Amino acid sequence: MRVRAVSDDKENGVKNSFRYFENRDCKYYPCHKMEHINCLFCYCPLYSYDCPGNYEMREIRGRMVKVCTDCTYPHEAENYPAIIRILSGY
Repeated sequence: MRVRAVSDDKENGVKNSFRYFENRDCKYYPCHKMEHINCLFCYCPLYSYDCPGNYEMREIRGRMVKVCTDCTYPHEAENYPAIIRILSGY
């Protein structure tokens, strides 16, 4: 499988690095309607945490389930430090 990343986007300050990676060749890209999707956290690592994103809780088959369909928090480049802080327990 070949992975093609976007080139650095100096105009918008988005640059491929250890904090940000955009994979436009992914069959799921784009997963949200937004520019500059950070694919580093393709599946949200904050699902089992109290995420600062805009998730909602829905009752599904008698259980409350966290639904993150409209949440773009892990895909926004500027949120990388906060995500790492949450995962580190700080």
